[in-house]
Parts: sequence; C-alpha cells; structure tokens
Amino acid sequence: MSGQLDPGGPVTDTVPLKAPSPKPTSPRLSPPTDEAIAEGSLPDVIEAEDGPPEEDEFLAEGWESTSSNASTSVTSSVYHHTFENGRRYHAYRYGRYPIPNDDLEQDREDMKHALMLELTDGKLFHAPIGGDPKKIVDIGTGTGIWAIEMGDLFPGAEILGLDLSPIQPQWVPPNVKFMIDDVEDEWANGSGWDYAHFRSMSLVLRDLQKTIDQTYRHLKPGGWIEFQEIHGKPHCDDGTMGDDDVTTQFYQLCVDAMARFSMNLDVVSSVGEYLERAGFVNLTCVRRKVPVGTWAKGKTMRLIGMYVRETAIHSMPSLAKAFANLGMSEVEREVWAAKMRKGLEENHKHRYFNYYFWYAQKPE
Repeated sequence: MSGQLDPGGPVTDTVPLKAPSPKPTSPRLSPPTDEAIAEGSLPDVIEAEDGPPEEDEFLAEGWESTSSNASTSVTSSVYHHTFENGRRYHAYRYGRYPIPNDDLEQDREDMKHALMLELTDGKLFHAPIGGDPKKIVDIGTGTGIWAIEMGDLFPGAEILGLDLSPIQPQWVPPNVKFMIDDVEDEWANGSGWDYAHFRSMSLVLRDLQKTIDQTYRHLKPGGWIEFQEIHGKPHCDDGTMGDDDVTTQFYQLCVDAMARFSMNLDVVSSVGEYLERAGFVNLTCVRRKVPVGTWAKGKTMRLIGMYVRETAIHSMPSLAKAFANLGMSEVEREVWAAKMRKGLEENHKHRYFNYYFWYAQKPE
C-alpha cells in the first residue's frame, strides 16, 4: 500500500495514506485535531534516561475490577463460562476467543486503556467526528470503559458496546448500553452510525475484511471508522536489544499460537489496506512508538513504558490456552513466563512497540 510506514521512523507519523477525497461538507465535521499527537507533546525520538528510575516512581498495584456481570440485554446462556489452566473463559460461540474474561484480564484491559490515554494526552478518539455525534458503536467493548467515557463526553449520543463476553458494569450513563454479539456474524445492530470504534480488535478477528465491509455498510454516509491497535512486535533503534532477544522469540511463539485460532498478530500495521478495499476514503494513520519498560527519558514516557511492560507481563498467563494448543506443557509455559519477566525488567535494552491509530471515512 502506498504510504506504508517505516518501523524505524520517528515516534510520531501522521500520514494520509492515499490522495484525500474532498473535505466533508457536513457542518458537524471538523478537520482532524491531532495536535497532541502530531505536534509532539511527547518527544520525536525516545531518549533513554541517564540513570535508573526510582523504584517506587510508579506503583503497578491496586488495580481493582469494577465489572459486575450484569446486563438486561442478554440471555442466561451467554453467561456460561469454561475454566482452563486456572482461568475463566467465555463459552458463547464455542469459546473460540482464546483469551480469558476473568477479573485479572479485565484489569489488564483497563490498564491498556490508561496506557492509551497517557499516549494521546487524554484523547479517546482521533477521527474528526465533530462535537455532536448521534450514534456511536464500540465493537469489542471489553470492560466497556471506553464506551462509558464516550457516553459521558457525548451525553446526547447513543453509545452501543458489543462484545462476546458479558463483563460490562451494570451502572453506566443512561445513553450507554451493552449487547452480547459476535461482530463477525451478519450485522444485527442497526445502521446510520456516525462512528465505529475498534481497539485491539484487528489481530483477533478471523475475517477482518468481512467485519470492515459490514461496518462500512452500516455507517451513515460521511461516518467514520477507527482502529486503535498496539503491535506487540519488539523493535529497537540503538542496537541494545539484539537479534536473539527473548522478547523477539516470545513474540514469534505468540504469532504461531494465535495463528492456530486464525488470528494474525501482524495485521495491525496494514489495517489501512482493508479499509481501502472496503471503500473508505480520507484514510489516515498515526503511528507512535511506545517504550517497553521504564528506560525512557521523561516521566510520561516512563509511565507509558511501565503500562506497556505490565500489560505484557500479565498477557503471558492470559495466553495459556493458546500456548497449550501449540503443544506447550505447563512447565514450558512457566519457563517462558519467567524468562519474559526477567527480560522485560532489563532497562538497558531499549525496546519499543508501535501503536497505530487508523481512521477513515465513508464517502458522503
């Protein structure tokens, strides 16, 4: 695809990935307002801190789950769960999603939300949806935290969160509701949406093109779609990581394990190609480098790095089912977990991931 981003580029790339279509004529829409990202509220190059960070600078403890497995829009059958490797998984649609839905995983999802807010200076979205959207759908809503905050931000909008797991809280803003649905089935959640939001979804959808095509059909003309995706492939710009780094080896294991579930972890960097094929225009990608660990200079960058490291560490037990399907024994999984925990604490290795924000518009 033209305009493909170079993984070795600067921290921030805001790139229109094809010749833009005429600007939207709707008075509610405004140009993208990505100043906090594009203008470099964070540095263009991730610099390493001169000395070691303070041990108690950030406390990664005390994450409490507030989910309450309550909803009025689902039947009892979708509350069924299975338990494997000491973790709880949803059973709806044959439990094909190999990630747990228990309190530990919900805490990890909310930590990822905190990471994203630090990265974007508090922005929940980047598509220019204007100040008065009427219908917003959050596909793969998880704990519902993003949908709830959007409901507070736009009290006049209808916010719908969709997910396979009934883990969303009961007490939410009056304009927010949650439904249990498989977004890869035929669309059954209405049309005329102003904005469709996906976070950490492209890599777990078995048929990304079908899902994007369906979203395109059910957005209103001029509506927007956005994917917010972190790519867990480790990179390094200064040679401190090494080609045989444990995180690189572990990432390849993850790629192989998730491929058994028809999931492509590397699709994150090419979501734009799928959006183009569906017919979306005004396609833009914002790419950010995020440090892994607290090695970066500046407290905000170290906080982001701490979140990235902690979510990575807590992802390892979450992948037990996927690794077991790959043929790994429990002992082998524990050995890998120990190696990864030790590796992620190595602040002298300046690893980073790429975080992608893709957004595009359905033609008027």
